[in-house]
Amino acid sequence: MIELDGDFPFLWRLSAESSEGFCVVSMVVPYQDENLRKDLTIETSVLSLSSDSSRSEHEEVLEWNQDDIDLFLKMVNYQRQLNNLPISDTVRIDLADPSIIEIIHVVAAAGFGTAYTASGILLEHHDRFPPHHFQVGALAALNTVAGFKSCVVVAMEDDDVVCVMLDEVELDTDHAYEHLHRHDLLLVKRTDILHPDFASVDTGVRNRVVH
Repeated sequence: MIELDGDFPFLWRLSAESSEGFCVVSMVVPYQDENLRKDLTIETSVLSLSSDSSRSEHEEVLEWNQDDIDLFLKMVNYQRQLNNLPISDTVRIDLADPSIIEIIHVVAAAGFGTAYTASGILLEHHDRFPPHHFQVGALAALNTVAGFKSCVVVAMEDDDVVCVMLDEVELDTDHAYEHLHRHDLLLVKRTDILHPDFASVDTGVRNRVVH
């Protein structure tokens, strides 16, 4: 188990995945183990499409930017709130904790993924569900054609909200793509965001009025 409670650099490593310009995104954390310098690598399910085809042929290492760090800390603090743990200025991170690894996947998706539009994916609910007040880093739910699905809010500007999907969404065969994968990005509107409990109690009845 590796725990971090100091100033450790967080890095992204982009490794060539295919000849089509896609790179696998991994997190790398350099640390000292006694007198040896080691790297902890956490592979993610996220693929990055390189803007430069030559860059995709070689491994590239990038430092986390401020948006990555802010989202990571917001999600860690949100998780602590859900577990009724106090929020402090310093956070001890266990990089073997599955919940922390999941947060890393989400941060990678937010930073390197390409957002899909919600057309043909979400159902219109016309105020059938109560408004949900949310923040970046929080869990939420979306009313999709395949039922209520969990997601994480990773960015918002004005009425636009970017979410990372935590569930797969199977779509009709005539849709532009057959399904959304876990950790895909989706661009939605603020009014599309529902309380996360909707996804945990999905009964398949998506058109009823909830008071």
